Amino acid sequence: MFELFAFVAFILALSAFAGGRKTAERLGAEIAALRAEVASLKTASGEGVEAQATAEELATAPELPLEPDTVEEAAIGLATDAREGARIFGDAKSAADDIEGGEAIAANAEAPEPVPAPARRTESLESRLGARWAVWVGGIALALGGVFMVKYSIDAGLLSPAVRLTLAALFGLLLMAAGEIIRRRAMPVIADEFQNAMIPGILTAAGAVTLFGVAYAAYGIYGYIGTGTAFVLLAAISLAIVGLSLLHGQALAGLGLLASLATPALVSSDEPRPWVLFGFLSVVWLATLLASRLRTWTVVPTLANVGIGLWGLAYVSAVSPFEPLPVAFALLVMIAGTGLIWPGAIEREPVVETSDASELPEMPEAARPRSVAGPWERLFIPPHAAISISAAIAATVLALLLISPAVAAVKYPVTEFAVVIAALAALGAWRATAVYPAVLSAVGAVTGVWSLTALSGVLAYLDPSLADALPTIVLPGRTAMVTAMLLAALFVLLGGFVLSRRLVTHPHYSTLWAGLAAVVPIALTAMSFLMTGNYAFDLPHGLFSLILGAVQLALAEWLYRRGGEAEARDTAAGFLVAGSFAFFVLALHAWTNGLVTTLAIAVLGTAYALATRIRAWPILPWMTGAAAVVVLGRIAWEPTIVGADNLGTTPVFNALLPGYGIPAALLAASAYFLRSWPGTRVRNLLQALASLFVLLTLAILVRHAMNGGVLDSAVPTLGEQSIYTLLAIGASAIFMSLDMKSPSPVFRYGGMGLGVLSMLSVLSAHLFGLNPYFSGELLGRIPFFDLLLIGYLLPGLGYAGLAWYARDKRPLPYVMALAVSGAVLAFAWASLTVRRAWQGENLADWKGFLQGETYTYSVVWLLLGVLLLVLGSRFHAKSIRIASAVLVFVAVLKVFLIDMSNLEGFLRALSFIGLGGVLIGIGLFYQKILSGVGVASSASTNPAEQP
Repeated sequence: MFELFAFVAFILALSAFAGGRKTAERLGAEIAALRAEVASLKTASGEGVEAQATAEELATAPELPLEPDTVEEAAIGLATDAREGARIFGDAKSAADDIEGGEAIAANAEAPEPVPAPARRTESLESRLGARWAVWVGGIALALGGVFMVKYSIDAGLLSPAVRLTLAALFGLLLMAAGEIIRRRAMPVIADEFQNAMIPGILTAAGAVTLFGVAYAAYGIYGYIGTGTAFVLLAAISLAIVGLSLLHGQALAGLGLLASLATPALVSSDEPRPWVLFGFLSVVWLATLLASRLRTWTVVPTLANVGIGLWGLAYVSAVSPFEPLPVAFALLVMIAGTGLIWPGAIEREPVVETSDASELPEMPEAARPRSVAGPWERLFIPPHAAISISAAIAATVLALLLISPAVAAVKYPVTEFAVVIAALAALGAWRATAVYPAVLSAVGAVTGVWSLTALSGVLAYLDPSLADALPTIVLPGRTAMVTAMLLAALFVLLGGFVLSRRLVTHPHYSTLWAGLAAVVPIALTAMSFLMTGNYAFDLPHGLFSLILGAVQLALAEWLYRRGGEAEARDTAAGFLVAGSFAFFVLALHAWTNGLVTTLAIAVLGTAYALATRIRAWPILPWMTGAAAVVVLGRIAWEPTIVGADNLGTTPVFNALLPGYGIPAALLAASAYFLRSWPGTRVRNLLQALASLFVLLTLAILVRHAMNGGVLDSAVPTLGEQSIYTLLAIGASAIFMSLDMKSPSPVFRYGGMGLGVLSMLSVLSAHLFGLNPYFSGELLGRIPFFDLLLIGYLLPGLGYAGLAWYARDKRPLPYVMALAVSGAVLAFAWASLTVRRAWQGENLADWKGFLQGETYTYSVVWLLLGVLLLVLGSRFHAKSIRIASAVLVFVAVLKVFLIDMSNLEGFLRALSFIGLGGVLIGIGLFYQKILSGVGVASSASTNPAEQP
């Protein structure tokens, strides 16, 4: 019964449509008569009737009596003639019609400004139920009706299979014919208003599903046709659906695409032929893309890209061994179609970069162009981005899957991988909107070359434990090297192509490609050298790196000669110069080793600094800093520069002196050479790096000399640590002098930072960790000229001198900290010297204290306190006077707490007598100072009383 109702509903729909045609024709004739009358009035009046009056007459015209079921047809008829009526009235741009109400509205023909179209009304529930959902449900019902009719005939045994299939096919053709008839008779306004619920498209889709089911039943259920015939028939139906979608909309195109993608799965054979599969998918993809280009669709071509990607993934994963060439062919077709057909050369329309809506007062909000935050955001939001993104992802993933060791091919598909990645990169360079193909091609190239070089067997050679984990496929190292070099050269050439064509029109896209042309080639070449190269001497990698570095420098020179926007040009050229530097460094690593490589990189950095006299490129001094960073990296990798076995034990005059000293000297010379460079940041960087290298050179030479030529991680001795502290003090003083002559934040804060670090080392190492009293380290046989001199007295004097020099040049807390550090070291030296005088060169704490030694501490501390008090008064240094007071206070505590209990007889009495005398003397000294200060203060406040 359901099938009968479906047929009856279909017949009634045709009848209603035929009746509606007559009403529409009648309304059209009446509107034509009205137009003729208006035209005659305009001719009779000479100037014509005002357009505004004409519009009012049309708006207030009496409504024609219409039957309820012919209202929609009347609206269709009115909308059909709206454009012609607007032409008669004189302004075709301002003509519009109200589709749902059937009211004709005309704009003023003489108005100077176009009147925006009225906003579209919100769709009512009645419209949704009656005009949209009913259409969809009706189409599904018709399709199911055909299926149920066939099923009913099968269950009842009424007709033979051939007759049933024939009737079902006729039913499908009847539905498609009905859809075409209604499409031709219907008015365009329906397509505009109900484009996602078009009755013709629904009928065509129902008929297409019926035909597709008939063809598959003839093959899969009854066996009337063979595999080849079924494949051709299903493919023809699918392509026909795609073709009809040009008439019926994107939904039908999606249905045809789905049927096409399902066809190979429905029609299978025991001997899969990949060329037939991917050839058919390519044809379907092209047909879908052409239809999408004509109708500017985005969803269907995106789904088509996903479909090819899924079919390729299924084939490569399920078939072993697989043929890579058909897959690569389909990917190339997809890449070429995306670049040449759709979206092709379409670019984003100009946008208004403004956040103030008042700047566009004459434009309706719905018509205003969408404002994007900035040019980089616009770059990564190209028009129809879903198509290019899906195509780029599918091509990249499948290209990487072709060379994956997890799958097996007839041959190792290096050529197919390289061709697909090269085509994707070419698409990214050819179209300014293909930003995602450009980026994903770079990712695919780097990832793929890493996979190729990892399979070359070098990993197993470097680490035999990885042999079992690596795949059994071993790729020749030369093949991986050639692939990496070809792709690297391709990216450089494509970068030059983009810069030559689009630097002015698309500066940000050109900047992106300049970055790709600099980063991707060096990454590919470096991976190839590390995994397949000869570390002793590698001619191919070195020569290739030298050539590409020279090409990138030439491109940078050409950019500056060409001119253009300064910011975009400087950024693009900066990328190229950085790439050239990286290639030259790689060439040096390929052709040299050890000390020669380190010195050559330092010389290369100096060459970039000297080049600023020839070319004032902003990037050049930064390459000098980059060279210093590379040298630091080599030092961190191998501190001995030439290897521990080849270093030798001769102090100072060994490989460390040129290995550290020459880069330090070159870097210091470069910093001095660029002292007038306008870039403040790079000047500060070079000054900081030069200072670091000088200190590092001195420290490493001391380390080598103090440890017998061995550079290891052992804890340094007090003598070695003392040299580091003296170096830090001296460097801080040098930085302060340089800052006075040439003010720089590097010299200012770098010198203060060194001073703070050295003071922390005094607290941690000199006083506690490496103190001979705790460590038991021997001081040496000669008194005074021993370890205490270099470990305590000289650093103390250094801090005192640095504090005196830093007055009025550095913040007061920093100066006071330096003075206190000097006083603390002097106190430690005096105390440890007393212990050496009583205990010898071994000051270990297990020896205990003698009575004479205990008394001597009190005397020395008091004398030292008095000395500090005199110095503080002489130089008006409050911090030294405070240190003196603290020291005297410590001596007082010692006398009362220690001497009273440990000393006996004459020494105890002498200790207290000496303490008392010193304290009285200090009191008199302070009274004299304070009295003098008070007199001076009074004199200064009362100048009339001065003599």
